[in-house]
Amino acid sequence: MEISLAPTEHLLEWVGARDHEAVVTSLRPFFLPRSVAIIGASAREGSTGGDLFRNILHAGFTGVVYPVNSSATPVAGVRAYSSVDEIEDSIDLAIICTPAQVVLDVVDDALRKGIRAIAVISAGFAEVGVDGQDLQDELLALVRMHGGRLLGPNILGIASAAPRLNATFGAVEPPFGRLALSSQSGALGVALLDAARARGLGVSAFVSVGNTADVSPNDLLEWWEDDETTDLILLYLESFGNPKKFARLARRVARQKPILALKSGRSTSGRRAASSHTAALASSETATAALFHQAGVIRAETFAELLETARLIAGQPLPSGNRVAVVTNAGGLAVICADACESVGLTLPELTEESQQKLRKLLAKEATVRNPIDMLGTATGEVFTEAIRIVLADARVDALIVLSIPMASASTERIVGAIEHVLAEDKPTKPIVPVFAGSAERVFGSLSVSFNFPESAAHAVGHAAKRGQWLRRPLGVVPELDGIDFAAGAAVVDRALARDDDGWLHADDIEQLLGAYGIPFVKQGVAGNLDEAMAIAHEIGYPVVVKAAEAGLHKSDKGLVALGISDDEELAATVERIGLPALLQKQIDGKIELLAGVVEDALFGPLVGLGPGGVFAELIADTTYRIAPITTRDAEELVSTGRTKRLVEGFRGAPPADEAALIDLVLRLSKLAIDRPEIVELDLNPLFALPEGYLPVDARIRVEAVREGPPLKGW
Repeated sequence: MEISLAPTEHLLEWVGARDHEAVVTSLRPFFLPRSVAIIGASAREGSTGGDLFRNILHAGFTGVVYPVNSSATPVAGVRAYSSVDEIEDSIDLAIICTPAQVVLDVVDDALRKGIRAIAVISAGFAEVGVDGQDLQDELLALVRMHGGRLLGPNILGIASAAPRLNATFGAVEPPFGRLALSSQSGALGVALLDAARARGLGVSAFVSVGNTADVSPNDLLEWWEDDETTDLILLYLESFGNPKKFARLARRVARQKPILALKSGRSTSGRRAASSHTAALASSETATAALFHQAGVIRAETFAELLETARLIAGQPLPSGNRVAVVTNAGGLAVICADACESVGLTLPELTEESQQKLRKLLAKEATVRNPIDMLGTATGEVFTEAIRIVLADARVDALIVLSIPMASASTERIVGAIEHVLAEDKPTKPIVPVFAGSAERVFGSLSVSFNFPESAAHAVGHAAKRGQWLRRPLGVVPELDGIDFAAGAAVVDRALARDDDGWLHADDIEQLLGAYGIPFVKQGVAGNLDEAMAIAHEIGYPVVVKAAEAGLHKSDKGLVALGISDDEELAATVERIGLPALLQKQIDGKIELLAGVVEDALFGPLVGLGPGGVFAELIADTTYRIAPITTRDAEELVSTGRTKRLVEGFRGAPPADEAALIDLVLRLSKLAIDRPEIVELDLNPLFALPEGYLPVDARIRVEAVREGPPLKGW
């Protein structure tokens, strides 16, 4: 009997369902506690524990809260206890606000009391260096030994709307609502809460995860997936504990609830700053972008963009496409808005002739009715109302930006009234995005969404359109591929690892490894002398290409490639110039040159890439990457993205390439990368994309023994 232990999609789904139930159960005391103990709650004004305790009282917590300090001094008029042992009732959540050196002792007391949810506000752990990391490891081991969960250490706190819990020590009281927010930075978390309040956004929960010794953003996604009080999820991330787990979770959760993320650490300086703060390991920017795209996470570029996009998605329907109309009484701002729209992938289509005729009857003859629709400064509130209705009814429009400045003919209040009227009477299924240029940031009337600048509105609409597109696209699957000889591929890699060299595979090894995974390669042979070169050339047939056979060499950079060798005399001269051993290949004339490959990221694992190839591949630098294992949908996107799409469709007279074959290729590269994690570099360049099939004519593959790195979190 044979039992396959391969991690199939079905197995991963089953494991995911089991983990989901366990994580949600373990987090319930954090978000729905009936009783909370604040250990280290001082009566002194300005102390962390005391301020946190007072914040809980002020928010109207529906449960019972107990202050604990060594002297049992009452806090805010509430009886205190010298230890949790003195509290007769059971406690769901313990929040630790003591100095780091005594945290282990008080946590041990809490765990022995039966408390299984521990939040450590205290700093002085992994963020301060090696000694702090050791202390944090000891803390986590203690919590795990008792079957508990640990939030933090080094956190601002946690807030949850359902029990009206504000267990944070910040000065900003979280406004309760339906937006869930997690931040790896406590200070930035406070700023996000303040900005959310200013924009009329309330939170269902706020969690400062700090050093993420245990509870991580992955856990929070598990909780918020089922949380009926959460409609939208915002994440500020500095690092990933387990990016593969994040990818699977986010892809699942984002189908139900939008996930918006602000990820820092793009630049060298940013990564260094993140590492010195709470990030465990700075991640590859390319891998991060691929992860967010595959998982359907909306990535904001700035702090303001994160909240503005959240406000739009929370308050308006998603556009069904990327076509936007702009209605305005300020033509200059419309130009700026149009430019901003196009920069984020939105288009401004010309309206239908029917819509244009209706607008001509409504507007002054000097007005512009094609798109953007400039109604001029004389437009009244009533004109705004009718123009909005006409444009929304146009079949070519998926979203509407109403861009205005106050005029004598139409004050801001009248324009707000016009939009409110359409929303109330017509209940449109397309988003209406108001921009009140130059106005102070505030809530206008009953409008849940408004912007101060056209660029901000354009970026938010762009993100909303991409989310709609992601939701509409097929999910894709990781397919079972035929024609794969796992044992043959493993033998090639093991043989290469056994050699005492730099790990670059020789030409015959490359051909065998690719062949084991059903990837064809150009006919070739390696010659150790001139007679062998002649024999190979006669076997594969002239014309041939002659290359230096040294493994891993960039041959074209050093002039060690000769094309179009057509007879024995020319071959002899070429072999003498290039040297022995020499690699001979059948010359292939292909018009579309691509690059396909795999690169191993230290944290994210293998990335599969496809882009324009040839000698200018690095200069063009338009390779698109996806994290393995890739789905059929990911593979289709690799083939149909950017300049690759233009090449595959046929460029400058070249016949269109075989898209299905290229999709199959990148799926096989993904399978190879997952099966053989020893592969750290794999380049097929150039790869000729042919009308039928494809053929790599040069390849470089390097392997390394898999090294033990810092353990990834399993949660």
